[in-house]
Amino acid sequence: MADLNFDAYRFSISWSRIFPNGTGKVNPKGVAYYNRLIDYMLQKGITPYANLNHFDLPLALEEKYLGWLSHEVVKDFADYADFCFKTFGDRVKNWMTFNEPRVVAALGYDNGLFPPGRCSKAYGNCTVGNSATEPYIVTHNLILSHAAAVERYRQKYQETQNGRIGIVLDFLWFEPLTRSKADNYAAQRARDFQIGWFLHPLVYGEYPKTMQNIVKDRLPKFTNQEVKMVKGSFDYVGINQYTTYYIYDPHLDPPKDLGYQMDWNASFSYERKGVPIGPRAHSEWLYNVPWGLYKAITYVKEHYGNPTIIVAENGMDDPGNITLAKGLLDNTRIEFYKGYLAALKQAVDEGAHVIGYFAWSLLDNFEWRVGYTSRFGIIYVDFKTLKRYPKMSAYWFKKMLGPNKH
Repeated sequence: MADLNFDAYRFSISWSRIFPNGTGKVNPKGVAYYNRLIDYMLQKGITPYANLNHFDLPLALEEKYLGWLSHEVVKDFADYADFCFKTFGDRVKNWMTFNEPRVVAALGYDNGLFPPGRCSKAYGNCTVGNSATEPYIVTHNLILSHAAAVERYRQKYQETQNGRIGIVLDFLWFEPLTRSKADNYAAQRARDFQIGWFLHPLVYGEYPKTMQNIVKDRLPKFTNQEVKMVKGSFDYVGINQYTTYYIYDPHLDPPKDLGYQMDWNASFSYERKGVPIGPRAHSEWLYNVPWGLYKAITYVKEHYGNPTIIVAENGMDDPGNITLAKGLLDNTRIEFYKGYLAALKQAVDEGAHVIGYFAWSLLDNFEWRVGYTSRFGIIYVDFKTLKRYPKMSAYWFKKMLGPNKH
């Protein structure tokens, strides 16, 4: 990273690595590992951006009280966060509580594709769960966990450590398929059910009105005390932005089985009149649509009071089985970054308060459910030997960033 002129690195701390049982006894080897990582980053002139939770939860807490489904998790997460602030906060000045918490709620509890694999029978291959209620309960507890951690930071550490704290949310841009009123409303519902589900409470102290009207009594409510804690509980917001979809109103009758994704009442399309929305990367969901980043950032600026924003993830993938020779010549990735950075610059020039940008990712890595079948890195990793080879995109970044890094 230092050789490539990068000046910051975003990494996640694993809760289970610090507290194998979620609470109580600390694992000193886990703590030592993060200390070495942080110290070495600083030695190399790299600013650490630490993320406290990226989809993982100590198994012990799932077994003890069903994890995110229980309000008990709020205090346990705040205690874990508190330990990290106390232990690493003398050197880490940029904190994020959660990475894409919506994915935990949606994929873990609406379609069961992610752990703990809970959902209604109608929406996935699950033995337990309720897609109509559990995603909303989980998100409520995730938001309260975030806010409780921020409260600890602000009360005990922020003044002396002089850092800042935020959260990272995923935001696809949703563009109406046609100019019809129905499609425009559908696209707005999609935005409210994706970014608004989290950002609305953090800015305004309540869920978006659209969600309240559709989900009704399945949507938990914040108490007055919780509103005080949740509202304004971030110094910046991280946005993970990769791609854009067309959205249209499916004109469906109300479903007999309710679920989070069904509540959107919106359908996706990757193309309009047979024309793809942009060139496709390897992943079937990922299209190169730079103007979507511009629109997403501008939307957050206009709807949420122009908060301080960090683009926390942005990138594209090649197939996992691409050869080294081909993998290194990643001109499509360079074009992707050129387009998205130009779009980001336009949003910034128009007043969006963006203070940082992270490419996803430094290395080809294990990409969750798709494992090693997808390569997002600007550095090629030979998965057998773990040898690393910078791709053309790495050298492109090096040149663009220049030796002064600004």
